[in-house]
Amino acid sequence: MAFVEAKDGTEIFYKDWGPKDAQPIHFHHGWPLSADDWDAQMLFFLRKGFRVVAHDRRGHGRSSQVSEGHDMDHYAADASAVVEHLDLKNAVHVGHSTGGGQVARYVARHGQPQGRVAKAVLVSAVPPLMVKTASNPGGTPIEVFDGFRAALAANRAQFYIDVPAGPFYGFNRPGAKVSEGTIRNWWRQGMMGSAKAHYEGIKAFSETDQSEDLKAITVPTLVMQGDDDQVVPYRDAAILQDRLLKNSTLKIYPGFPHGMHTTNADVVNADLLSFIRG
Repeated sequence: MAFVEAKDGTEIFYKDWGPKDAQPIHFHHGWPLSADDWDAQMLFFLRKGFRVVAHDRRGHGRSSQVSEGHDMDHYAADASAVVEHLDLKNAVHVGHSTGGGQVARYVARHGQPQGRVAKAVLVSAVPPLMVKTASNPGGTPIEVFDGFRAALAANRAQFYIDVPAGPFYGFNRPGAKVSEGTIRNWWRQGMMGSAKAHYEGIKAFSETDQSEDLKAITVPTLVMQGDDDQVVPYRDAAILQDRLLKNSTLKIYPGFPHGMHTTNADVVNADLLSFIRG
């Protein structure tokens, strides 16, 4: 397995597939998963001739289960460590959910200033701010995230069945085509990681205000989200992202869930390809 050492010594696992002289697409996964969550996209774009890269966030998947650094600043710096180690240039950075927040901070503070980023994609992403505050009245009440923390601490293994079996993929909707394999794969990825990293990651993805990150991004950015996202409400996410970004394309998908890159990979992949090649 391949690892790069972050500035604080944390070992970050990464995958790097395809021709090294091809345009790179770097995928950033959601909470509490791993690079494996992008399998459907990495194989698709590999077949299209791209170089595909993905890494496990610190405390997730195969990366080090360190005690500290479970915040957006470290997430973005770790992503930059992978990019710099592989010397990725003209890259497209694609982030889902928490990974979308990671992409926004990485592009704004590292990749764009270094001239390494061609385009960015935010898929069902958490920016600008998930939690409800006086200045963000449409956000999700803090009690919801407190409930996540309580469920994780009480029985993480059960919580990691309940989330994918329910709202994450929309499998709780009437008539939904439930995939037991998808649920088990979500559980597998989640249980590989650190309970502490996942617990503290809830604060990172829900309470980090990334409005300034979005305002700073000037590269073309595709914003994608389903209007039946039960995890990250699209009106407080994709709609606001589109308003804050300087050079964005917005796509809202009727009926698609939070994990639409898995449940509707054919549609998502086609639109990603069109944006990247456009």
